Amino acid sequence: MNDAAPEARNSPGGDLSPIARRFVLHWGEMGSRWGVNRTVAQIHALIYVRDRPLHAEEIAATLSVARSNVSNSLRELQSWNLVRVVHQLGDRRDHYETLRDPWELFRTIVRERKVREFDPTIGILRECIADPDFALQSPPTKARLRETLALMETLSVWSEEMLRLDTATLVKLMKLGARVGTIVRGGKSSTRSRARTPGR
Repeated sequence: MNDAAPEARNSPGGDLSPIARRFVLHWGEMGSRWGVNRTVAQIHALIYVRDRPLHAEEIAATLSVARSNVSNSLRELQSWNLVRVVHQLGDRRDHYETLRDPWELFRTIVRERKVREFDPTIGILRECIADPDFALQSPPTKARLRETLALMETLSVWSEEMLRLDTATLVKLMKLGARVGTIVRGGKSSTRSRARTPGR
């Protein structure tokens, strides 16, 4: 019998495979860097990596976190449209699942962050520029705010168009953009090289 088994079962993520455990822990660390609570990110990663919906008690036991913490984290994930409640025959408990398609997951995260962070900033910039006191600001300040608003409005329209594309089209567009960037950079390098070549 493996002497490490009892310790593994009592440690956070002890019943996860080593690869799944690494993914869950890393997703939690990345969540912290993105401004998301570590436990919230770990719970989402756990639901994502598992092959079936999970109930709150199972999540709490697997991650060794308090049941109340799990409940709060699940509500947060639901508010982001990252998990949803499903039910199992013969079990009255709520189970939770997440999007399995990474592209749909990406779209959801981008859309939710845009609504929560990007759109409010555009709204504030518009209010500042529409304020009568805006005329009292220095010309450089007014120019910077107008330029920032123009940039953010352009990015907002672009992101909305990108989010509407199906996955196959989006992948093709991203690959095309990478090739265009390579060609442009290569063209600039070739131009500089020809300019330095004597006798031309």
